[in-house]
Amino acid sequence: MGAEVLQPAFPPAVVGPKLKEPTRPTNRLPQTLIDEARRVERTHFDPNKHLAIADPEKIYTMQEIGLGGQGISPVAASSPFAIFTPEAVAQMRAEIFSEPVLQSCQYASDFAKNMIRGYGPRLCPFIFDAWNCDRVLEAVSKVAGLELVPAIEFEVGHINISINETTTELSTVETNATYLEEDQSAFAWHRDSYAFVCVTMLSDCVGMVGGETAMRTGTGGIMKVRGPAMGTGVVMQGRYIEHQAMKAKGGRERISMVTSFRPKSPLLRDETVLTGARPISTRSSLYYQWSQYRLEVLEERLRDGSKRLRHRDRSGKPFDVAAAKEFLNLQKQFLEATILELE
Repeated sequence: MGAEVLQPAFPPAVVGPKLKEPTRPTNRLPQTLIDEARRVERTHFDPNKHLAIADPEKIYTMQEIGLGGQGISPVAASSPFAIFTPEAVAQMRAEIFSEPVLQSCQYASDFAKNMIRGYGPRLCPFIFDAWNCDRVLEAVSKVAGLELVPAIEFEVGHINISINETTTELSTVETNATYLEEDQSAFAWHRDSYAFVCVTMLSDCVGMVGGETAMRTGTGGIMKVRGPAMGTGVVMQGRYIEHQAMKAKGGRERISMVTSFRPKSPLLRDETVLTGARPISTRSSLYYQWSQYRLEVLEERLRDGSKRLRHRDRSGKPFDVAAAKEFLNLQKQFLEATILELE
Protein backbone atom coordinates (compact mmCIF):
# COMPACT_ATOMS: atom_id res chain seq x y z
CA MET A 1 0.00 0.00 0.00
CA GLY A 2 2.34 2.64 1.27
CA ALA A 3 5.88 3.66 1.99
CA GLU A 4 8.53 0.99 2.08
CA VAL A 5 9.78 1.85 5.55
CA LEU A 6 12.71 -0.39 6.45
CA GLN A 7 12.01 -1.90 9.85
CA PRO A 8 14.21 -4.25 11.89
CA ALA A 9 12.95 -7.02 14.11
CA PHE A 10 14.93 -5.88 17.15
CA PRO A 11 16.59 -2.46 17.50
CA PRO A 12 19.84 -2.27 19.51
CA ALA A 13 19.25 -2.30 23.27
CA VAL A 14 20.46 0.79 25.14
CA VAL A 15 21.04 2.03 28.68
CA GLY A 16 21.32 5.70 29.60
CA PRO A 17 22.79 7.88 32.36
CA LYS A 18 21.57 7.36 35.92
CA LEU A 19 20.51 10.98 36.38
CA LYS A 20 16.80 11.74 36.17
CA GLU A 21 17.08 15.52 35.83
CA PRO A 22 19.63 17.89 34.24
CA THR A 23 22.59 18.81 36.47
CA ARG A 24 24.94 21.77 36.19
CA PRO A 25 28.72 21.27 36.45
CA THR A 26 30.32 21.80 39.84
CA ASN A 27 33.82 22.40 38.47
CA ARG A 28 34.49 25.71 36.74
CA LEU A 29 36.15 26.05 33.37
CA PRO A 30 39.49 27.90 33.35
CA GLN A 31 38.91 31.64 32.99
CA THR A 32 41.86 31.86 30.60
CA LEU A 33 40.07 29.48 28.24
CA ILE A 34 36.94 31.63 28.30
CA ASP A 35 38.78 34.94 27.93
CA GLU A 36 40.83 33.66 25.02
CA ALA A 37 37.71 32.50 23.16
CA ARG A 38 35.92 35.81 23.72
CA ARG A 39 38.73 37.90 22.27
CA VAL A 40 37.75 36.81 18.76
CA GLU A 41 35.92 39.40 16.68
CA ARG A 42 32.52 37.87 15.91
CA THR A 43 31.35 37.49 12.33
CA HIS A 44 28.66 35.74 10.29
CA PHE A 45 29.21 32.30 8.80
CA ASP A 46 30.57 32.48 5.25
CA PRO A 47 30.98 29.11 3.50
CA ASN A 48 33.60 30.54 1.16
CA LYS A 49 35.72 31.67 4.10
CA HIS A 50 34.92 29.14 6.79
CA LEU A 51 34.84 25.80 4.96
CA ALA A 52 37.79 23.68 3.82
CA ILE A 53 35.99 20.45 2.96
CA ALA A 54 37.99 17.47 1.70
CA ASP A 55 37.16 13.79 1.30
CA PRO A 56 38.28 11.34 4.01
CA GLU A 57 41.18 9.05 3.19
CA LYS A 58 39.22 6.02 4.34
CA ILE A 59 35.58 5.04 4.77
CA TYR A 60 35.01 1.89 6.80
CA THR A 61 31.98 -0.20 5.85
CA MET A 62 29.67 -2.18 8.10
CA GLN A 63 30.74 -5.25 6.15
CA GLU A 64 34.40 -4.59 6.99
CA ILE A 65 33.72 -4.53 10.71
CA GLY A 66 31.55 -7.62 10.64
CA LEU A 67 28.19 -5.84 10.87
CA GLY A 68 27.04 -6.16 7.28
CA GLY A 69 23.29 -5.76 6.85
CA GLN A 70 22.87 -3.83 10.10
CA GLY A 71 21.97 -0.15 10.34
CA ILE A 72 20.52 2.11 7.66
CA SER A 73 23.66 2.55 5.56
CA PRO A 74 26.55 0.33 4.47
CA VAL A 75 28.94 2.95 5.94
CA ALA A 76 30.29 2.39 9.45
CA ALA A 77 32.69 5.30 9.98
CA SER A 78 35.20 7.56 8.28
CA SER A 79 38.74 8.60 8.97
CA PRO A 80 39.05 12.31 9.93
CA PHE A 81 38.37 14.70 7.06
CA ALA A 82 38.64 18.48 6.80
CA ILE A 83 35.44 20.49 7.27
CA PHE A 84 36.07 23.85 8.97
CA THR A 85 38.89 26.41 8.76
CA PRO A 86 40.72 27.66 11.88
CA GLU A 87 38.71 30.90 11.58
CA ALA A 88 35.48 28.91 11.75
CA VAL A 89 36.69 27.01 14.81
CA ALA A 90 37.55 30.30 16.53
CA GLN A 91 34.04 31.62 15.87
CA MET A 92 32.48 28.45 17.26
CA ARG A 93 34.58 28.66 20.40
CA ALA A 94 33.60 32.31 20.83
CA GLU A 95 29.93 31.35 20.76
CA ILE A 96 30.07 28.35 23.08
CA PHE A 97 32.11 30.25 25.69
CA SER A 98 29.95 33.37 25.56
CA GLU A 99 28.34 34.47 28.83
CA PRO A 100 24.70 33.65 27.86
CA VAL A 101 25.65 30.14 26.77
CA LEU A 102 27.70 29.37 29.87
CA GLN A 103 24.92 30.70 32.10
CA SER A 104 22.17 28.49 30.73
CA CYS A 105 23.60 25.67 28.63
CA GLN A 106 26.16 23.82 30.77
CA TYR A 107 25.42 20.26 31.80
CA ALA A 108 27.07 17.44 33.73
CA SER A 109 26.22 13.79 34.33
CA ASP A 110 27.70 10.61 35.73
CA PHE A 111 29.18 10.16 32.24
CA ALA A 112 30.81 13.57 31.78
CA LYS A 113 31.61 16.58 33.98
CA ASN A 114 31.58 19.34 31.36
CA MET A 115 29.12 19.56 28.49
CA ILE A 116 27.54 22.48 26.64
CA ARG A 117 24.39 21.81 24.63
CA GLY A 118 20.92 23.00 23.71
CA TYR A 119 21.89 26.62 23.07
CA GLY A 120 19.93 26.99 19.84
CA PRO A 121 20.39 29.34 16.87
CA ARG A 122 19.61 32.49 18.85
CA LEU A 123 22.68 32.14 21.09
CA CYS A 124 24.95 30.43 18.54
CA PRO A 125 23.91 31.53 15.03
CA PHE A 126 27.33 30.80 13.50
CA ILE A 127 27.27 27.17 14.62
CA PHE A 128 23.74 26.62 13.37
CA ASP A 129 24.41 28.28 10.03
CA ALA A 130 27.48 26.08 9.65
CA TRP A 131 25.74 22.78 10.37
CA ASN A 132 22.76 23.68 8.20
CA CYS A 133 24.93 24.82 5.29
CA ASP A 134 24.17 22.86 2.12
CA ARG A 135 27.86 22.21 1.48
CA VAL A 136 28.39 20.77 4.96
CA LEU A 137 25.28 18.60 4.75
CA GLU A 138 26.34 17.36 1.32
CA ALA A 139 29.80 16.45 2.63
CA VAL A 140 28.49 14.61 5.69
CA SER A 141 25.82 12.84 3.62
CA LYS A 142 28.36 11.79 1.00
CA VAL A 143 30.53 10.17 3.66
CA ALA A 144 27.53 8.54 5.39
CA GLY A 145 26.23 7.04 2.18
CA LEU A 146 22.75 8.56 2.43
CA GLU A 147 21.21 12.02 2.69
CA LEU A 148 21.21 13.28 6.28
CA VAL A 149 19.83 16.26 8.19
CA PRO A 150 20.51 17.44 11.77
CA ALA A 151 18.41 15.28 14.08
CA ILE A 152 16.85 18.01 16.21
CA GLU A 153 17.95 21.48 17.28
CA PHE A 154 19.03 20.33 20.74
CA GLU A 155 21.57 17.94 19.22
CA VAL A 156 23.35 20.45 16.98
CA GLY A 157 26.83 21.14 18.32
CA HIS A 158 26.85 19.20 21.58
CA ILE A 159 30.16 20.15 23.23
CA ASN A 160 32.42 17.86 25.26
CA ILE A 161 35.13 19.63 27.25
CA SER A 162 38.15 17.90 28.76
CA ILE A 163 40.65 20.02 30.69
CA ASN A 164 43.80 18.20 31.83
CA GLU A 165 41.98 14.87 31.37
CA THR A 166 39.50 15.68 34.14
CA THR A 167 36.39 14.86 32.11
CA THR A 168 35.29 12.11 29.78
CA GLU A 169 34.11 12.02 26.22
CA LEU A 170 30.35 12.06 25.71
CA SER A 171 27.87 12.50 22.91
CA THR A 172 24.17 11.80 23.42
CA VAL A 173 24.78 8.15 24.12
CA GLU A 174 23.75 4.96 25.79
CA THR A 175 26.27 2.65 27.42
CA ASN A 176 26.67 -0.86 28.74
CA ALA A 177 29.32 0.43 31.17
CA THR A 178 32.22 -1.82 30.22
CA TYR A 179 35.65 -0.52 29.28
CA LEU A 180 38.50 -1.42 26.94
CA GLU A 181 41.23 -0.83 29.51
CA GLU A 182 40.84 1.27 32.62
CA ASP A 183 43.88 3.42 31.88
CA GLN A 184 43.11 3.88 28.18
CA SER A 185 39.38 4.51 27.85
CA ALA A 186 37.81 7.93 28.13
CA PHE A 187 34.28 6.61 28.00
CA ALA A 188 32.40 3.33 28.22
CA TRP A 189 31.36 1.20 25.28
CA HIS A 190 28.14 2.68 23.97
CA ARG A 191 25.77 3.26 21.07
CA ASP A 192 24.53 6.73 20.16
CA SER A 193 20.93 7.89 20.38
CA TYR A 194 20.83 8.90 16.72
CA ALA A 195 21.68 7.08 13.51
CA PHE A 196 24.78 9.11 12.62
CA VAL A 197 27.05 11.58 14.38
CA CYS A 198 29.79 13.85 13.14
CA VAL A 199 32.45 14.50 15.78
CA THR A 200 34.46 17.65 15.06
CA MET A 201 37.55 18.81 16.94
CA LEU A 202 37.64 22.40 18.22
CA SER A 203 41.06 22.16 19.90
CA ASP A 204 44.62 22.30 18.64
CA CYS A 205 45.72 18.66 18.85
CA VAL A 206 49.44 19.30 18.35
CA GLY A 207 51.27 17.27 20.98
CA MET A 208 48.27 15.06 21.76
CA VAL A 209 48.69 11.30 21.74
CA GLY A 210 45.73 8.93 21.53
CA GLY A 211 42.14 10.07 21.19
CA GLU A 212 41.16 7.30 18.78
CA THR A 213 37.69 5.82 18.56
CA ALA A 214 37.55 2.08 19.14
CA MET A 215 34.77 0.16 17.38
CA ARG A 216 33.56 -3.27 18.41
CA THR A 217 33.44 -5.55 15.39
CA GLY A 218 30.85 -8.22 14.71
CA THR A 219 33.33 -10.90 15.76
CA GLY A 220 34.08 -9.21 19.08
CA GLY A 221 37.37 -7.69 17.98
CA ILE A 222 38.43 -4.05 18.21
CA MET A 223 39.08 -1.66 15.32
CA LYS A 224 40.47 1.82 15.98
CA VAL A 225 39.79 4.99 13.97
CA ARG A 226 42.24 7.88 14.24
CA GLY A 227 40.91 10.85 16.24
CA PRO A 228 40.15 14.16 14.49
CA ALA A 229 42.49 17.17 14.39
CA MET A 230 41.29 20.77 14.70
CA GLY A 231 38.61 21.55 12.13
CA THR A 232 38.31 17.96 10.97
CA GLY A 233 35.49 15.56 11.67
CA VAL A 234 34.71 11.87 11.87
CA VAL A 235 31.35 10.49 10.71
CA MET A 236 30.06 7.34 12.38
CA GLN A 237 26.87 5.29 12.29
CA GLY A 238 27.00 5.24 16.05
CA ARG A 239 23.47 4.02 16.71
CA TYR A 240 24.41 0.60 15.38
CA ILE A 241 28.08 0.30 16.36
CA GLU A 242 29.40 -0.18 19.87
CA HIS A 243 32.25 2.26 20.21
CA GLN A 244 34.45 3.88 22.81
CA ALA A 245 36.48 7.07 22.95
CA MET A 246 40.10 6.56 23.96
CA LYS A 247 41.95 8.95 26.22
CA ALA A 248 44.07 11.65 24.62
CA LYS A 249 47.25 12.56 26.49
CA GLY A 250 49.05 15.84 26.19
CA GLY A 251 47.72 19.26 25.33
CA ARG A 252 45.96 21.83 27.49
CA GLU A 253 42.43 20.87 26.51
CA ARG A 254 40.29 18.69 24.28
CA ILE A 255 37.05 20.25 23.08
CA SER A 256 34.95 18.28 20.62
CA MET A 257 31.63 19.07 18.98
CA VAL A 258 29.13 16.30 18.28
CA THR A 259 26.26 16.92 15.88
CA SER A 260 23.69 14.16 15.52
CA PHE A 261 22.00 13.32 12.23
CA ARG A 262 19.00 11.36 11.00
CA PRO A 263 17.95 10.34 7.48
CA LYS A 264 16.35 13.11 5.45
CA SER A 265 13.97 10.60 3.91
CA PRO A 266 11.02 9.91 6.24
CA LEU A 267 10.66 6.49 4.63
CA LEU A 268 13.88 5.09 6.08
CA ARG A 269 14.10 3.27 9.37
CA ASP A 270 14.22 5.54 12.40
CA GLU A 271 15.18 4.04 15.77
CA THR A 272 16.04 7.25 17.58
CA VAL A 273 15.62 7.22 21.36
CA LEU A 274 16.00 9.86 24.07
CA THR A 275 17.65 7.62 26.65
CA GLY A 276 20.93 9.50 26.54
CA ALA A 277 19.49 12.96 25.87
CA ARG A 278 16.78 13.17 28.52
CA PRO A 279 19.01 13.47 31.62
CA ILE A 280 21.15 16.22 30.05
CA SER A 281 18.46 18.36 28.42
CA THR A 282 15.78 20.86 29.30
CA ARG A 283 12.92 18.42 29.07
CA SER A 284 10.23 20.78 27.75
CA SER A 285 12.42 21.98 24.86
CA LEU A 286 13.59 18.45 24.11
CA TYR A 287 10.05 17.06 24.03
CA TYR A 288 8.78 19.87 21.80
CA GLN A 289 11.54 19.21 19.27
CA TRP A 290 11.20 15.43 19.53
CA SER A 291 7.43 15.45 19.05
CA GLN A 292 7.55 17.91 16.18
CA TYR A 293 10.14 15.95 14.20
CA ARG A 294 8.40 12.61 14.81
CA LEU A 295 5.02 13.99 13.76
CA GLU A 296 6.56 15.52 10.64
CA VAL A 297 8.05 12.13 9.72
CA LEU A 298 4.71 10.43 10.37
CA GLU A 299 2.91 13.08 8.31
CA GLU A 300 5.19 12.46 5.32
CA ARG A 301 4.82 8.69 5.63
CA LEU A 302 1.02 8.94 5.71
CA ARG A 303 1.03 11.37 2.81
CA ASP A 304 3.15 8.93 0.81
CA GLY A 305 0.85 6.05 1.73
CA SER A 306 -2.20 8.03 0.66
CA LYS A 307 -0.56 8.88 -2.66
CA ARG A 308 0.22 5.23 -3.33
CA LEU A 309 -3.34 4.24 -2.48
CA ARG A 310 -4.77 6.75 -4.94
CA HIS A 311 -2.40 5.57 -7.66
CA ARG A 312 -3.34 1.92 -7.07
CA ASP A 313 -7.05 2.72 -7.11
CA ARG A 314 -6.80 4.72 -10.34
CA SER A 315 -4.82 1.90 -11.92
CA GLY A 316 -7.76 -0.42 -11.35
CA LYS A 317 -5.92 -2.76 -9.00
CA PRO A 318 -7.79 -4.47 -6.15
CA PHE A 319 -7.25 -3.22 -2.60
CA ASP A 320 -4.34 -5.05 -0.94
CA VAL A 321 -5.52 -5.71 2.61
CA ALA A 322 -2.28 -7.35 3.76
CA ALA A 323 -0.11 -4.50 2.47
CA ALA A 324 -2.41 -1.89 4.01
CA LYS A 325 -2.30 -3.57 7.40
CA GLU A 326 1.48 -3.89 7.25
CA PHE A 327 1.92 -0.20 6.40
CA LEU A 328 -0.52 1.01 9.08
CA ASN A 329 1.00 -1.25 11.73
CA LEU A 330 4.46 0.17 10.97
CA GLN A 331 3.14 3.68 11.53
CA LYS A 332 1.44 2.53 14.72
CA GLN A 333 4.76 1.14 15.96
CA PHE A 334 6.48 4.42 15.08
CA LEU A 335 3.88 6.41 17.02
CA GLU A 336 4.08 4.07 20.00
CA ALA A 337 7.87 4.39 20.02
CA THR A 338 7.45 8.17 19.98
CA ILE A 339 5.10 8.08 22.97
CA LEU A 340 7.40 5.72 24.86
CA GLU A 341 10.17 8.36 24.96
CA LEU A 342 7.91 10.98 26.61
CA GLU A 343 8.55 10.01 30.21
